[in-house]
Amino acid sequence: KAVIVASLSSQGFALELGDFNGTQFSVGGYLKAESVFNNPDESNSTLESSASQSRLNVTTSRKEGDHSIKGFIEGDFRGTSSVFRLRHATITVDNLTVGQTWTGQFFANAPFDTEMINFYGTGIGTISGNGAVVRPDLVVHYVKDGMRLTLQDPLDNEAHYPDMVAAYTHRTTEGHAFNVAVTGRDVEVTNGDSELGAALSLAAKMKFGDTSVTLSGFSGEGAAIYAGWGYNGAAGTSSTAEVDGNGDLVTVSGFSAGVGHKVSDKLRVNLRYGQVTADASSLADDTLKTITANMIYTYIPGLDIGLELRDQNAASNGAPSGNIATRPAGQQVEVMAMYKF
Repeated sequence: KAVIVASLSSQGFALELGDFNGTQFSVGGYLKAESVFNNPDESNSTLESSASQSRLNVTTSRKEGDHSIKGFIEGDFRGTSSVFRLRHATITVDNLTVGQTWTGQFFANAPFDTEMINFYGTGIGTISGNGAVVRPDLVVHYVKDGMRLTLQDPLDNEAHYPDMVAAYTHRTTEGHAFNVAVTGRDVEVTNGDSELGAALSLAAKMKFGDTSVTLSGFSGEGAAIYAGWGYNGAAGTSSTAEVDGNGDLVTVSGFSAGVGHKVSDKLRVNLRYGQVTADASSLADDTLKTITANMIYTYIPGLDIGLELRDQNAASNGAPSGNIATRPAGQQVEVMAMYKF
């Protein structure tokens, strides 16, 4: 849940190990060292430093008749006490992928968002802004000709059917990309009853020379737990964020806008704003707002050095150690170095 490009695949600099009995093996990942200065609105400032976001993956691929099969497994050190933990474990046969991996909401937004260094969710203001639920225990993706159909392990333990996403991506020869996605979830309301919550998400990334502009928006019910904001504020992993005090489904809406510019072959800068609002809230402020600005410098190919400034008005959730962690309201400054291999 990462620097966006790196999050989608850590294999940009993957090392090909060769062919063994007809199967291709490669190793990839990155090492990331970071220091984050926290200046929360309501407590003391702190400095937190870590290299636990570093990750390692192995990819295997082979042809079996007319079929292509690929395996991918990746872990990082964000588990409790920096224990190595599982991030992804997937099997892909032709157009079908199954395993623990990104949600359909993630793929409907992350490829079309402005680049960020922040590793807590894919971006507040999108339908996939909650870093606590970006990789369910089991996901099934079917992808063909720009269409992606997804079934996911339901986040509501009482759900009668999987969480669902249907999305379509259109890319142009000029480098523009557009995505439309519809989500559906079985959400528990009151007295053991449940209702279907559906939401619509739109996202776009437009290229104008060395400048890119990103826009996204979503609205609907059953979207709070994936978006990271609902009736009780930060959604975490609890479906109680989806219903108001009367047990009715809450409508959550959000949008984001960003601009990125390639200053030179080595330097790129990005500015992003996002917000998400619940139409009913137990809090005085029903809207989470965030602004992010960063500079990323490629010192040598594969090695990036970055500085990011972040400000948000309310607490949100992430999952840096396999558990829910709260990102408090206030400002953050992050300095990082990332070596991709």
